[in-house]
Amino acid sequence: MQIRQAGGGLGRGTGGTAGGGGLPPCSVPAGRCSAGRRRRAGPPGAMPAAVVEYKGWKEGYRCGYCASERGKVSAGMWAHSMTVQDYQDLIDRGWRRSGKYVYKPIMNQTCCPQYTIRCQALHFQTSKSHKKVLKKMLKFISKGDVSKAVSEEEPMDSHIEDVAPCDFAYKGESRVSQSELTPLSVDHTERAEYEDEDAGETKEEVNVQKVESGFPQISADKDTPLLGEPSRSAKIVPAPPKPGKGADLSKPPCRKAKDIRKERKLQKLLQNQMCTIEGSQLQADQVFLLQNSKSKTNQPKTIEDFIFVSLPDDARHKLEFTRFLCDSPLEAEDAPNGPDCGYGSFHQQYWLDGKIIAVGVIDILPYCVSSVYLYYDPDYSFLSLGVYSALREIAFTRELHEKAPDLSFYYMGFYIHSCPKMRYKGQYRPSDLLCPETYVWTPIEQCLPLLEHSKYCRFNQDLKAVDEGRMKELGRVRVLHKRTVMPYSVYKKRRKGPSDEASVQQYASLVGQTCSERMLLFRS
Repeated sequence: MQIRQAGGGLGRGTGGTAGGGGLPPCSVPAGRCSAGRRRRAGPPGAMPAAVVEYKGWKEGYRCGYCASERGKVSAGMWAHSMTVQDYQDLIDRGWRRSGKYVYKPIMNQTCCPQYTIRCQALHFQTSKSHKKVLKKMLKFISKGDVSKAVSEEEPMDSHIEDVAPCDFAYKGESRVSQSELTPLSVDHTERAEYEDEDAGETKEEVNVQKVESGFPQISADKDTPLLGEPSRSAKIVPAPPKPGKGADLSKPPCRKAKDIRKERKLQKLLQNQMCTIEGSQLQADQVFLLQNSKSKTNQPKTIEDFIFVSLPDDARHKLEFTRFLCDSPLEAEDAPNGPDCGYGSFHQQYWLDGKIIAVGVIDILPYCVSSVYLYYDPDYSFLSLGVYSALREIAFTRELHEKAPDLSFYYMGFYIHSCPKMRYKGQYRPSDLLCPETYVWTPIEQCLPLLEHSKYCRFNQDLKAVDEGRMKELGRVRVLHKRTVMPYSVYKKRRKGPSDEASVQQYASLVGQTCSERMLLFRS
């Protein structure tokens, strides 16, 4: 199995056949749910707080993107437990998880800045390369066709993504016992909370030998502008094609025979209309229907038009999906206004003729579907499983939106412009990049010209804009100390030994005021 980070998989439940009329309903198969996984009911956030163990900054370690031996800089923490709302807020501040390890690149210092990227799933537009992958899968399932030529044009890019062990500053598991992470009764917690007022004071290691991506890469040719990037030349003069190759640019573009026939039929009707009673309602209706039919024919197909097509009864292959909850630090949760499958971390298994060929992992969060990674069988790399799974996840996001209106984005992990092999994520349009200073979303078309001049950029062009979610009061950071929840201002008085204020301040500045007041920072 190969692994493709940040791009594959989805939820839970028993699956249906590809092209069989939509994704199946989410329901947990017996025995498939991970041991110890429990669901909590209620809206996001209406549950016990997350418990995290901050590990601090790590500077000067190996980068998996540019191969710099000492260029990587990031901050990280272990998430012993985390709510889906907490993780949603964290990834909207540039954090990312791999297993229980949650990390954030220090953008203005690391060698390869990693910008959080999201696709606007409701407005997603399939590109030509995406359509090729979808058609290739349909042809393979229905007829057994294997188009090696297409596979060679869209290689599965080999790269080391966020799961690379060298990307993690801390690879060992946390040694904190479960009993230390369990708060005492509410009375003890409330006593600590009020004590301050009385005083008047206001990624789990993943061992990977080879990593491959399932997305087509954007050309790194200096003379080829990126998708959405303005051309470097004022005018492009196409070169004449070689004999027997390419289209003849001196002739008008080719048209479909079906469109030509419809146009001729329309013209004939219009001519007949001139020879009959003026204002004939019948002929007017016929002309309208033909025009309306033509306009529908010219409309671009949606992603659902490719995925949810009916297969012939004699289809050569059968592609099925199985979805179920998987183990992660995210607490599985049901909400009245949430998706039927609930929130949390999910696996999707891709079965071809009874054989598993890929396993994807996603997190379903209040506002998005966040792709984590995809394992796949390299024997089926000709199907571009990375691209195909990402497109299915986008379609799944759109489906979840019908039940959960706030859930409308598809998060693809990090976009790394300084690494050409990692630019493929920019092909999923429309998409936005997260400003590393103000944490506001900016259309990628506005970001690319800036990234061509500097690998680290502030995308928000309003120089007066600041991080609205920044830490404002350090004393309000919530701490779990000796199984008692208390504000940091109380903990600081009780603490013995050297001050840890600098570390706590660093943590709070990275997670933001809201998360620092909601999550529990474990202190021994």
